[in-house]
Amino acid sequence: MQIFRCPNCGAPLYFHNTGCTCGQQVSFDPDGQVMLRAGPVCANREIIGCNWQAETRGLCRSCAMTKTLPDLREGTNRPLWEVSELAKRWMLANLARWGWFTATDRGRRPVFRLLSEKTAAGPEEIVMGHADGIITINVTEASDAVLVLRQEQFGELYRTMLGHMRHEIAHFLFLRLAAEPGFLDAFRPLFGDERQDYGAALEAHYAAPQPSGYHHVTSYATAHPHEDWAESIAHLLHLVDLVDSAAAAGLALPGGPPPGYDAYAESDTEAEITLAIDLSIAMNHVNRALDLPDLYPFVLAQGVRDKLGFAHGWLRRNAPL
Repeated sequence: MQIFRCPNCGAPLYFHNTGCTCGQQVSFDPDGQVMLRAGPVCANREIIGCNWQAETRGLCRSCAMTKTLPDLREGTNRPLWEVSELAKRWMLANLARWGWFTATDRGRRPVFRLLSEKTAAGPEEIVMGHADGIITINVTEASDAVLVLRQEQFGELYRTMLGHMRHEIAHFLFLRLAAEPGFLDAFRPLFGDERQDYGAALEAHYAAPQPSGYHHVTSYATAHPHEDWAESIAHLLHLVDLVDSAAAAGLALPGGPPPGYDAYAESDTEAEITLAIDLSIAMNHVNRALDLPDLYPFVLAQGVRDKLGFAHGWLRRNAPL
């Protein structure tokens, strides 16, 4: 993610900011990727701190994609909704750098159901997932305490709300790309035939999880080609944004990224991944000085890198020239 500038005084602004210390109120333009003087702002600005420009029915592009909210009669759900929407905006802003869901992208857009396990009527079971363009997110995991419990429960120490957003949007992106000539013919030799029984594949995975190995970025990616794709996309987005954020903050190693580097303009996937891994190894070393977990605790074998390269090429097809 970039670091932005105040349109009034030029001071640094960050993605979540609604105003500058100079007093200027700002709103984010996801197409221009800039902070503007606040004009028409999202109706959710005062409720959940949304700082995007209003576009549809008084809502910003991101909030307009949310069709179902958590039960706000349960008081703990409003801050969980706020954190979840911030993660969604971050993910959508990243994808906008490649032309996805922008004003010029005429393709279908996803629908989000943001639900909570806590309701005024009592607890509910929420299953996160994607079905025919509808993405269900369990906002309960926006709670730090709950997230830590789930990380331990599922053995997924890299489980985060932003990670959920990136994984589930990948399923939607597959729907869009599957309609493109040549995509499925190129996809299946790498990822497998996505037409195999999904339910049976997941049942087999949970009964006997397989190690990630040479061709899969995580154990869950081994379950089914759809999950292999979603995990690969999520990790690609993690890595590209890692490099972009490091470059924006002026962090670099002797091998790069150079000043002014735009990670979303990079077409060489191997070079991008190498930068990301080199940066993560360096930051892992710093984290260990504070007894913190590794920033990116994954080893990317060449089989995984081939899939990331394939995904990178297809996601960049909408990128502005």
